[in-house]
Amino acid sequence: MKLAIKFLGVLREVSGKRRVKLEFNSEETVSLKKVIDKLIEEMPKLRKVLIDPELGSPKPNALILVNEKEISVLKGLETRIKDGDEIVIISILHAG
Repeated sequence: MKLAIKFLGVLREVSGKRRVKLEFNSEETVSLKKVIDKLIEEMPKLRKVLIDPELGSPKPNALILVNEKEISVLKGLETRIKDGDEIVIISILHAG
């Protein structure tokens, strides 16, 4: 299974890419958490911007969409990802 992950905002600047492609064994069940873990493994620079060091999961300011739906209305990090799904990750930073 091949997936394309699209970055917006700070994540695009940190990664230096607009899109990243990841490949998974087509026979394995792939959760969004597995996708993010592999993404961080392949692009370690994203860890600091995307992952909360205490929780080990995406920071609250990370907006993650799967097929245009925010993951909180799906099954969060346990959302099952299928071939052809569109994943968009946006880091939302606020300034005061």
